[in-house]
Amino acid sequence: MALIKSISGIRGTIGGKPGEGLTPLDVVKFTSAYGSWVINQTKNPKVVIGRDARISGEMVSKLVAATLQGLGIDVIDLGLSTTPTVELAVPLEKAGGGIILTASHNPIQWNALKLLNDKGEFISDLEGKSILDNAEKENFSFAEVKKLGKYIQIDDYIDRHVQHVLGLKLVDKEAIAAKKFKVVIDCVNSTGGIALPKLLRALGVEDIEEMFCTPDGHFPHNPEPLPENLRDIADKLKKGKYDLGIVVDPDVDRLCFMNEDGSPFGEEYTLVAVADYVLSQTPGNTVSNLSSTRALRDVTEKRGGHYHAAAVGEVNVVNKMKETNAIIGGEGNGGVIYPESHYGRDALVGIGLFLTHLAKFGKTISRLRASYPNYHISKNKIELTPEINVDKILEEVKKKYKKQPINDIDGVKIEFDKEWVHLRKSNTEPIIRIYSESESQATADHLANKIILDIKEVVTSSK
Repeated sequence: MALIKSISGIRGTIGGKPGEGLTPLDVVKFTSAYGSWVINQTKNPKVVIGRDARISGEMVSKLVAATLQGLGIDVIDLGLSTTPTVELAVPLEKAGGGIILTASHNPIQWNALKLLNDKGEFISDLEGKSILDNAEKENFSFAEVKKLGKYIQIDDYIDRHVQHVLGLKLVDKEAIAAKKFKVVIDCVNSTGGIALPKLLRALGVEDIEEMFCTPDGHFPHNPEPLPENLRDIADKLKKGKYDLGIVVDPDVDRLCFMNEDGSPFGEEYTLVAVADYVLSQTPGNTVSNLSSTRALRDVTEKRGGHYHAAAVGEVNVVNKMKETNAIIGGEGNGGVIYPESHYGRDALVGIGLFLTHLAKFGKTISRLRASYPNYHISKNKIELTPEINVDKILEEVKKKYKKQPINDIDGVKIEFDKEWVHLRKSNTEPIIRIYSESESQATADHLANKIILDIKEVVTSSK
């Protein structure tokens, strides 16, 4: 069993003892602390909730809704929804916040509460720490019977979200429809199975092969949209009947594409391609996190803009985007953030922009991918044990490579010309992540292994 508390919310495996897994008691306590925070932020407390299709979602949703009502907060329940749909709904409903019930790409036994502010954006580091502290101290009280919150259900917000995407200036429905794209989609039996077919048909895509689009939460494979988990859609594409494949994670904030031959477009290149299109129409700045591909920087500078790196985490990327007036940004895991829409990763917005780009490019998706700088990222991790001093490790690695450009806003990132390596402690797992990038996979792997050896040396000498 596992229970991970972070500034962005609470995540855990269902069942077990309180405090050791995501049990009903943990859900109620954490929701109570968040609801109390909302009450302190607004005179008319209201919270929007929505969930992905995982099996535990209905149970967790009922606990969250009842707890908020018990605090005197009105609940607007979108039911089966997506993370970006809830983000859009919060300001539209003039709510004081939102809770998304999803463990994103985690397997079926996990669920989580992700917390939003009144703008529909993830809460800040300071706010998250305050909520965690109040949950620990049980610093909240409930409403009297005549002051309980109301419960309202709205079931058409995905349709509103689709119309929102169609209304974006850079989404060209006519260009997309004229191409008569043949598309196969994998929605991992979650809420993408509701949203993607609606969006694609609204964009004029009529030939759609739906894979795993029943939103029952029975994930047919590991739900993280990585190449090793996407063999079924790859096999379908290899038959040569489709122009591209589209894959989303369970809560539809991560987006990746598959080439017409079944090869991966590359989740790192989702943002690169969308940013290239946006920059070609509206020049400006871009932002991604420190662990994302250098290709975004290359594309941005080629278009005359400035690239900026942020600490890992959506809230950090959003803050840097606001600070630098970035017109497009996101994360290398397939997360596209387009401020013209809203400040949140949104696969539906990403699909609208990408298909417009592909339609106007006029060639195959594999040719589009080949038009970008070709980098390879090696992703590795080291399991942490209690005696490992992560801060000491990072400090020793910094000393060893002090002659290289170093960014330490989030762990340590070391640059070697166009190559880099980034090591940081995970916010959600007891591990150190080591990401490295080079123009060849072998070199990226070699660079990561070199740093892993450095880390092991520090650990050994510490003992």
